[in-house]
Parts: sequence; structure tokens; C-alpha cells
Amino acid sequence: MNEIEKVPEVTKPKHKKLKIFIIIIISIIIIGAFSFVFLLYGPYKGFREWLITTAMTTMTHQYLATIFYDDKTIDEVLKQNYVKESGENTDATQIIFNDYKSTTMFLNKYEKEILTKDEGNNIYKRIDISGDGLRGYLIAIYEPSKVKMAVSKNLGKSGQMLVTMAKNYNALVAMNASGFVDPGYNSNGGVPHGVVISEGKLVSNQPRLGTNGGIIGFNSENKLILARMNAEEALKQGIRDAMDFGPFLIVNGKPSFVKGNGGWGTAPRSAIGQRKDGIVLFLVMDGRDYAHGISGADMVDLTEILLRYGAYNAANLDGGTSCGLVINNELVNKPINGSGQNKTRAIPNAWIVTN
Repeated sequence: MNEIEKVPEVTKPKHKKLKIFIIIIISIIIIGAFSFVFLLYGPYKGFREWLITTAMTTMTHQYLATIFYDDKTIDEVLKQNYVKESGENTDATQIIFNDYKSTTMFLNKYEKEILTKDEGNNIYKRIDISGDGLRGYLIAIYEPSKVKMAVSKNLGKSGQMLVTMAKNYNALVAMNASGFVDPGYNSNGGVPHGVVISEGKLVSNQPRLGTNGGIIGFNSENKLILARMNAEEALKQGIRDAMDFGPFLIVNGKPSFVKGNGGWGTAPRSAIGQRKDGIVLFLVMDGRDYAHGISGADMVDLTEILLRYGAYNAANLDGGTSCGLVINNELVNKPINGSGQNKTRAIPNAWIVTN
């Protein structure tokens, strides 16, 4: 019998499949690049303003704005995003401490959250903030006399991690406070900007940062004072614990005017406030957690949250990688630094709640 010759199967060459795959990948890259360029330089200003204001208020990533935009463009964007304060100082006579009874009628759900204390804890309460791409933590402190200024053991030389500072002071709650001198964006957080007063003593008096804000501190009557004054004036007015930062977000019940996003961009943020009834508010907002859609908060977000919970006076604190909230010696917020690591930086001081 004659052997039947087998006809080889016709197959598509492998190199042709590879060519199609490469074409698809290149097309995706081109479309992505075009879309990114459109966001950077197209008619829609939202992305451009977000990128510039967010980058320019960081310590280590301003290049994210400067590599794409010239100084004129950056300056124009910053001029369209700013905070204009009222110019007032705190009127302490308007803060009247109130001891709420069990029969209190609540104005809204936020009042109920604040005024309904946790069983067995009359000092503070934690309230989680969420929604609209935001994630944060509000601490209501019912005894403002227990709010103090903690400082690094080596203030002026080196800072400390917030958890360490909280342990040193045996604090129930701790939150970051001042900004600090950071040449080269790699300092150890030891030299705070502006005035720092702890337990009635001036512990640091450096040049202040920026034109907004001023003294953020508690007087001998345990009232939060926001005012433009120097160290000597603060001590004369009986300020017992204080720092210097800003901007002021709310003074005497009046929110500052915020143009755009306030010029501070979107990032992790911290703020302190006091209600008219004397309850103190610590607010820490997470950011840079893009995997979960949490980019951070801007000045508008901080102001709206604080007003929602009844703040009568409130101010922005240092933000970014410095943001931290410690409760019972544990870091409860979820910080992400510029390298994507889950950690904060060493800082010079902190607001704490003592036992």
C-alpha cells in the first residue's frame, strides 16, 4: 500500500500574534499619554489646579508641578486657590461651658454623635468620618482642661514619632501639631515653626511660617484662642499651651472665605477646634490611599466637617506625612508617606489629652 502523505495544518505564525499584541499595547500607551496631556494642558482646569496646589504644599514632591508647568502658570493657579481669613481674633467670652443632661434634645445627628458619650468614658469620644472619598477621625474632648501641648524630648534638635511622644506623656489621645523647619525635605522634625508654649512656658520661638494663621492655643480658662500675636503677648494673655500655624478656618463662628480648594491642595490633614459649649475637636483626615479612593482633604472639606460638628473656632494644623492620631498608644489613622509606606514622620510637638 502506498503511504498517504499528511498535509500539514495551516497555522497562523506566532510572530503575527505577537505583532498584534504589541500594536494593542502601543495603542493603549498612546491613548493614555494623549489623555494625560489633555488633562495637563486641556481646557479643563480642575486637574491642573488639583495637581499644582497639592504638589506645591508638599515638602518633597513639588517637582510634580514644576516639571509640567512654568512659574507663571503655578503662580496663577495659586492666586485662584486661597484662604481669606476674617481678620478677627477669638472672642473668648462667647465660649460658655455646658454640662449636658440626659434629657438633651439634639438638633441633628451630628449633635447626637457629639453629645452622646461612650459608656464609661467621660473624657473623649471617637467618631469616624467617611463618605465622598473622605476617611477621617474626629475626637470630641469633653474636658478641655485635659488638652495639653506635648513636645519632643529633644525639641530644637530632633523630633519624635507621635506614638513615642504619646507614651512619654502617658496621653490618652495625641495628634500632630506644628509644622517644622525642613531644609532639603529630610530634617528630623526637631525645630518647629513659630511659637510653642507648654504648661505656661515658652519652649520655642522660631520665625513663623506663612502669612495666614497665628497663635493656636488654650488659655487659663481652657478656651481655644486663635489670634495674631507674638510669644510675649500670648504669655501676657494667659495662654498656657499653644503653637503657631494656620490658616484659621473658623473664628467666632464665621468660616474663612475659601477660594477654590484653598491653595493647599488635597492631602492628609489635621485640624483643631472648639465648640461654643467648650467641647474640643481633634480632626485627622487620611489621604494618598489611592487604592481605596482616598486622596485626602482640602480646606473646604476641613471647614465643612468642623462646622457640621459645631466648631465655633478652628484652625488647620500641619498636614501630609506628619498627620497622625494616637489613641491608647496606638496609631489609629492610616498614614501613607511620599514613598507609599504606611508611616508618619518625626515631629516636634503634639496636642494631647491627658488622663
